[in-house]
Amino acid sequence: MNFQGNIKSKLPNTTTSIFAIMSKLAIDEKAINLSQGFPDFDISPELIERVHHYMQAGFNQYAPMTGVPELSRAIAKMVEKNHGAVYKPETDITIAAGATQALYTAIAAFVRDNDEVIIFEPAYDSYAPAVRVNGGTVKYAQMEIPDYRINWEQTTRMLSSNTRMIIINTPHNPTGSVLDSHDMEQLERLTRNTDIIVLSDEVYEHLIFDDIQHQSVCRYPELAKRSIAIGSFGKTFHATGWKIGYAMAPSKLMAEFRKVHQWMVFAVNTPIQMAMADYLANENNYLGLPAFYQQKRDRFVELIKDSRFRIIPSHGTYFQCLDYSAISTDDDLAFAKMLTTKHKIASVPLSPFFKNGQDDHILRFCYAKKEETLKEAAEILCRI
Repeated sequence: MNFQGNIKSKLPNTTTSIFAIMSKLAIDEKAINLSQGFPDFDISPELIERVHHYMQAGFNQYAPMTGVPELSRAIAKMVEKNHGAVYKPETDITIAAGATQALYTAIAAFVRDNDEVIIFEPAYDSYAPAVRVNGGTVKYAQMEIPDYRINWEQTTRMLSSNTRMIIINTPHNPTGSVLDSHDMEQLERLTRNTDIIVLSDEVYEHLIFDDIQHQSVCRYPELAKRSIAIGSFGKTFHATGWKIGYAMAPSKLMAEFRKVHQWMVFAVNTPIQMAMADYLANENNYLGLPAFYQQKRDRFVELIKDSRFRIIPSHGTYFQCLDYSAISTDDDLAFAKMLTTKHKIASVPLSPFFKNGQDDHILRFCYAKKEETLKEAAEILCRI
């Protein structure tokens, strides 16, 4: 029987990620790329040396499926010190091939046909497709502008007997907003005495500013019992191309996570895991990051303060959202493409982070860049 080419797509409405689209356009146009979230500066020479060390020492074969024990122990120590939460390295922590894989694995492990998953939008674009491809239904809760806060009364009304999971993201991509203790208490309240699982995307937890304390789900014992927290070393240590992250959850949840994880990637890069374990031993390698990135945020904001863009407060991540309503009435994708082709600076429009393409005339710019890159970018923005 010949294949007739009739494919019933599991994701019929999914197109290429806006990050890939804008980064390709930036390359084609030789534009400054402030669209996709990656640094243009070097990572730590010490970290590279440790990877090289373990490669030469022969750590080049499969790691254990759950991750090398040294790294799991280092993560457990870091989390206990930062959040006062105890996670057992052997049963509660799994190393993943990047946070996106960990997020997908968590969704695949728990979401079944017709389960409902609540997502707060604007939402990072990997959440909804992962839910749908696993048979779930996405219910969207709108964050309230201009501060991008969660309306917990609205969220409570969205709960049903089919609610399987709530996905949160703090610090938040794309807006840079940060959940506070009140938010976590509300989340704890509305999930109490339910079987709802909380999937907490915390990949930017070390990139948080203005003396704000990161409110991890790990800090709230009743919430932690039902939560899977996701972290990323790629985001933390400026090495996004290494694709290494981790998941933490109580052993009962983690056992289910691992059942799926083993068939997706089985194991993650061994020498990098060993190197990360060594690097985490010096807590200054991550405790100094808030000041480092706040300086970049403040510098970028200072450089563009006289532009016609309106600055939207960002308290975390390495993204700055700018409102261009005073400049143009073009939709955000068209305006972003025009900036890239005509002015040679690439950004990401926020409308693709909404199910219905809501357009608030806001673009996201990544400021994880060298000083000279930020200055050149700011000069362009101030001329527009």
